[in-house]
Amino acid sequence: MIRSEGRGRRLAAAVAGAVLCAALAAGCGIRTTSVPVDAGPAPSRVPCETPSPDSTAQPSQSIGAEVYLVCNSQLVTVDRTVEVQEAKAGRLTLAVALLNELRKEPPAPERQAGFTTDVPATLRVSGPRTGDPKGALRLSEQPEDLTPEALAQIVCTYTESDPLVQDGTVLLGGPGAYAARGYLCTAETKASPKAVPTLGAVRLS
Repeated sequence: MIRSEGRGRRLAAAVAGAVLCAALAAGCGIRTTSVPVDAGPAPSRVPCETPSPDSTAQPSQSIGAEVYLVCNSQLVTVDRTVEVQEAKAGRLTLAVALLNELRKEPPAPERQAGFTTDVPATLRVSGPRTGDPKGALRLSEQPEDLTPEALAQIVCTYTESDPLVQDGTVLLGGPGAYAARGYLCTAETKASPKAVPTLGAVRLS
């Protein structure tokens, strides 16, 4: 009889101890688990943080340039190396090289940081046609038929290159018979590329 009572006391003490441990764990905010906890992947790159440029040497016939990509509904510059020789680069050669960079899908590190491009992969650029102002460039699509983001990318990227700018504007036309128009890249354009400022048709002198 005495042995049975001793066993009961020991069982009650064990139960009480287990309850106490569980209460302490709950009080500390600790949730017990029988399986390992996966905390998930490390935080991704901060949005729109430009990846570090490649330190490899640039080809002898290339220049550094900045192009505008879309990130968080804004235009943000990224560094590029374009395959043209600076001393011999004509306006059209430079315009083609920059457009080629805009047409490419951004590399993986930039995509992970949120960078995209709206410029169509099929878009091309050519020089002025007969009757155009000397500084005009003709796209293979009407500028107004492009998405506002794509047009803003092109205008702001071209604005960064002095040979492609006349009086602060970029003169763009399309394949149709419409006159070239002057486009501005402003702070508002970069902050809200959906609204690309247009100065209207360029009057021929």
